[in-house]
Amino acid sequence: MSYDPPLEQPGETHPDKDSELSQVKELGIAALPEAQSNLHCLTIIGQIEGHLVLPPQNKTTKYEHVLPQLVAIEQHPNVEGLLLVLNTVGGDVEAGLAIAEMVNSMSKPTVSLVLGGGHSIGLPVAVAAKHSFITETATITVHPIRLTGLVVGVPQTWEYLEKMQDRVVRFVVNHSRIEDWRFREMMFRTGELARDVGTVLIGREAVDCGLINEVGGMGVALARLSKMVEDYKASKSAPIQ
Repeated sequence: MSYDPPLEQPGETHPDKDSELSQVKELGIAALPEAQSNLHCLTIIGQIEGHLVLPPQNKTTKYEHVLPQLVAIEQHPNVEGLLLVLNTVGGDVEAGLAIAEMVNSMSKPTVSLVLGGGHSIGLPVAVAAKHSFITETATITVHPIRLTGLVVGVPQTWEYLEKMQDRVVRFVVNHSRIEDWRFREMMFRTGELARDVGTVLIGREAVDCGLINEVGGMGVALARLSKMVEDYKASKSAPIQ
């Protein structure tokens, strides 16, 4: 006698489906497809949320969700490369730098792709990858660090702000081809942004100034990452003399 499992009633969900929906809702990631890949895609979208919880109407990427995923990617034996997709307006400086440092310190090949925008603190995350891409219509906004809310008006506050600014500049300069003086000039340029200071770079401009490596989309980014994975595997298996 054969046994047919009961059909799901309208409104009922399977436990596996509940888990998938929870992942989408809480982490913004879907379950891996049946066809497994050796490359993992991680998205940085909306505003990078740090130490303060943003209003519920804000689209955010929570750094406490991203950091454990990066650790898991680094340790997972079946994941051989990371594709980092960015469409972010920026956000918490320390949270953004923490993500950038984690990406940069990974031993596995990493490629970043800026879609739409990689503004503000999203720029260090983009250049943290071993190779970076930007689409032709994507933009990057370079501007100095700004504070919102109550500020204690003492000299130490401005000294700390300047040190935080230097941390961002040093990281971007060390992980891209742009020179320190040129990056600072873009950061403090006046007249380009309404009621603000900074520079807006579109596609090719970000490559020409040395911030991003190449202009390209998903296809070339994945092709480059696959080539980096093959080279990485070959270097690990090469005999040592």
